[in-house]
Amino acid sequence: MEKSQNKYIAVAYKLYTVDSEGKHFVEEATEEQPFQLISGFGISLDAFENRVIALGEGETFEFQLTKDEAFGDYVDDRIREFGHDMFCINGHFDHEHIYKDAIVPIQNNDGNLFHARVLEITDSTVKLDFNAPLAGKTLLFAGKILENRDATIDEIKGLINRLSGEGCSCGCGDCGGGCGSHDDDCGHHHNGGCCGGHHHH
Repeated sequence: MEKSQNKYIAVAYKLYTVDSEGKHFVEEATEEQPFQLISGFGISLDAFENRVIALGEGETFEFQLTKDEAFGDYVDDRIREFGHDMFCINGHFDHEHIYKDAIVPIQNNDGNLFHARVLEITDSTVKLDFNAPLAGKTLLFAGKILENRDATIDEIKGLINRLSGEGCSCGCGDCGGGCGSHDDDCGHHHNGGCCGGHHHH
């Protein structure tokens, strides 16, 4: 297991969801702006990392991840309503960041950061969905390995710094995770989280 850690991997890929009607495009990481990870740090889905780590530079891939390998089931209980007062700045509702389909970071009383999608805004409440954006979905990744090598000490140190709060290691949409995958890796100690917005208790 040790030899699979601390590998720097850069991949270009297209991500689709797959259902009985076929496949549906979700996002793309291009060769000019690839998805980059260092193995062993939980940046990407374990099942994704396990498949790409065995491939060499220039190799292509296409594989599916079941919902259990990806983000699990969609759970209705993860939809919650909150009052407008949670989303006010200086007494005014924050329309700039709180709008339908916006992804907002929410911090609980224990200091843990979660990301939720705004489903609905009424005159007094905001309905949020705390499910991962691709929960309940079968995922199809098709792409190419651009680099697969040992990470340098500087790359590892830089990643550790970002994970500890000096930056953010993941972006909205990285590796199909979007906001919500590996919450603790994504801005746990970093004000604003990956997507900007709010921390709420």
